[in-house]
Amino acid sequence: MSKQEQIEGILNQLKGALPELQEVIVASGDGLSIAQLGRGENSARLAAMAATAHGLGKRIATTSQLGNLTETVVLGDNAYFIAYAIGDKAVLAITMPSGSNLGLVRLEAQDHSRQLAQVL
Repeated sequence: MSKQEQIEGILNQLKGALPELQEVIVASGDGLSIAQLGRGENSARLAAMAATAHGLGKRIATTSQLGNLTETVVLGDNAYFIAYAIGDKAVLAITMPSGSNLGLVRLEAQDHSRQLAQVL
């Protein structure tokens, strides 16, 4: 099985565990889309913004001595955007409706991020 197929399999597992997810993207550290599930109309932009948000979050965590960054969260009126570190190589970005179970989302997304890190 190719790396791309493995990544897509992990994203499908994540979507199966969290059916409310609207968009799921794996982006490289420099903001290029590696894989995606969802609407896809803005996937290139979302990948770039996820990498930028994650990079800024890392700088904030370092400057403020917060420790290693695990996630960056943006809460809008209608939805959440969360970017999770995939090791030092990439970012897992997800969007979901506000009111989603963030505890479950965090558990699943962090677990799947670790799986993605092993593939990448």
